[in-house]
Amino acid sequence: MIRRCKENPILLPVRENSWEAYATFNPSVILRAGRYYMLYRAISSSDLLKKQGSSFSSIGVAVSRDGVHFMGRRCLIYPEMIWERFGCEDPRTTYVEGKYYIFYTAISTLPPKPEGIRVGVAVSRDLEKIEGKYLVTPFNAKAMALFPKRISGKLTAVLTVHTDKPPAHICIAQLSDDPSVWYTEMEEWYRQYMDWALSPDPRRSPRDHIEVGAPPIEVEEGWLLIYSYIQNYFSESGRIFGVEALLLDKDDPRKVIAKTQYPFMVPEEVYEVYGHVPRVIFPSSALKRKGWIRLYYGAADTVCCLATVRLSHLRRILKGGLKSVFKRYAKNPIIMPDKRFGWRSLATFNPAAIELEGSIYILFRALSHDKTSTIGLAVTDDGFTVKEVLDEPVYVPREPFEMKVAPGHSGCEDPRVVRVGDRLYMFYTAYDNVNPPKVAVTSITVDDFLSRNWKWSSPKIVSPPGVDDKDACILPEPVNGKYFYIHRVGGVNIAYDYVDSPEAFDPSTLVSHVLLAPRAGMWDGKKVGLAAPPIKTEKGWLMLYHGVSHDNFYHVGAALLNLQQPERVMARTTTTLLSPEASYEREGYVRNVVFPCGAVVRGDRIFLYYGAADTYVCVATATINEIFAEL
Repeated sequence: MIRRCKENPILLPVRENSWEAYATFNPSVILRAGRYYMLYRAISSSDLLKKQGSSFSSIGVAVSRDGVHFMGRRCLIYPEMIWERFGCEDPRTTYVEGKYYIFYTAISTLPPKPEGIRVGVAVSRDLEKIEGKYLVTPFNAKAMALFPKRISGKLTAVLTVHTDKPPAHICIAQLSDDPSVWYTEMEEWYRQYMDWALSPDPRRSPRDHIEVGAPPIEVEEGWLLIYSYIQNYFSESGRIFGVEALLLDKDDPRKVIAKTQYPFMVPEEVYEVYGHVPRVIFPSSALKRKGWIRLYYGAADTVCCLATVRLSHLRRILKGGLKSVFKRYAKNPIIMPDKRFGWRSLATFNPAAIELEGSIYILFRALSHDKTSTIGLAVTDDGFTVKEVLDEPVYVPREPFEMKVAPGHSGCEDPRVVRVGDRLYMFYTAYDNVNPPKVAVTSITVDDFLSRNWKWSSPKIVSPPGVDDKDACILPEPVNGKYFYIHRVGGVNIAYDYVDSPEAFDPSTLVSHVLLAPRAGMWDGKKVGLAAPPIKTEKGWLMLYHGVSHDNFYHVGAALLNLQQPERVMARTTTTLLSPEASYEREGYVRNVVFPCGAVVRGDRIFLYYGAADTYVCVATATINEIFAEL
């Protein structure tokens, strides 16, 4: 869904140009007559007398034919008026009826104070010369932009009120045709500005902050507003800058029709993480081109960057339009707790799955009332209808590292099963309720398994000593003579190691490099872990994984690993493939959980077996191509 430009950053500071020597960011790009004009905030080198602090901001302009390579940089708007004397920042440009309206943040106090941070506008017919500059807001505001066409016959703008005096509100304002009187009009408008605030408020928490990003884009359903959403704004160390979207009513843009539930972009690349202000991405411009959105943004308050966003996917993730790629079986759950059997009386969940001789065998975690986990077995032929559930567990705790030491959870949890040759290797979490959980592995021949002759090998610990480790398996075939071992070390990241054999390796030798990390603020922002064992495809190893959001919802996404170098992640889903939506996923022993441990491929169709709310076993299906479309 998100593709960052390979040539990012597309605009960097130029040391030889004093007016833009320190930073060039927050670009506003407009396409006219086959050329892309980028207006951007430029921060100068320091003034030696410190009359403007350490430096000052002006607005530069550059031109491009492809929207990536910009040339001919020059300063277009610079501090002249008393109300902007300490800086002109963050332009938003809209072309309406033969004129360019360039709104920008005007700084009139040093150090900047809320009352001295307001909105100005510059008007131009050709982006070569500024015809007039006007102060627009008599109150603290930022990020104002015109809609590209009149609404109800009037010029209409969107702006952030009280940006520097939170709580901030994104509001709509309607203006006359004369910019010289907008200041007076906004004085009157401000008396009842909350009547013009977006409704409902896009913020998910009073701890969060919002700001207008790119000028609105007209789409079939209404007005698309891509904006900045900052989680935990009042905690400087915990702030998470993300990019989100709103869909506004076409006739009354105060009405929010739909909104994203999580950011679809957060700081990840080096140029977004390190800079003048670390870990910042700020969407300041967007263009609609052939089914894609070109999103121009500032990174780390230092450079200008470009990403493309698929419009169809953006529509899909707007709240109300979010649909899981995986389709749930209508008769879910397929396995439920049964009080007749004490070992699975409390919960049955988190299933592994393997297909053998035309049947799918589901090895599920079962929980007794004393919270001991064992592994049960169910069988289905069509992938949906369970024809048999064995009366007794097929695997139980046997070793001290998985036996209950104190009251509470213990046992053999969350299995993943991989076939290598004529043996099935089951990786599971071994837990004694005192020491950190660790990965254990056992194996059984295929013949013994099918004969229900439960001759499992003695389990071995395959986790690094003294660390929390879960969610593990190997790839079913060697890579360059070794086996690729996936596990979750430390409870946060998906890690990998290369080992000599499926079970005969020394855990003390593991290095555990990061394979996949959480993306702060997104649906997988808190922690990630392997779901089912990866599936081999022509394009790579398809690795399904679970991600936990900061509001403790468990979701399912995917990553594509290189066939020859599986440590190389080639693609990753921006959005979820399955999220807790059904009642049996939202309510149970642990709320809001979908947790897969097994998948079976039949043709191009994936049968995904997952635990729902740590209570039930469920199944959902998707084609491989449907998942590739999300990668």
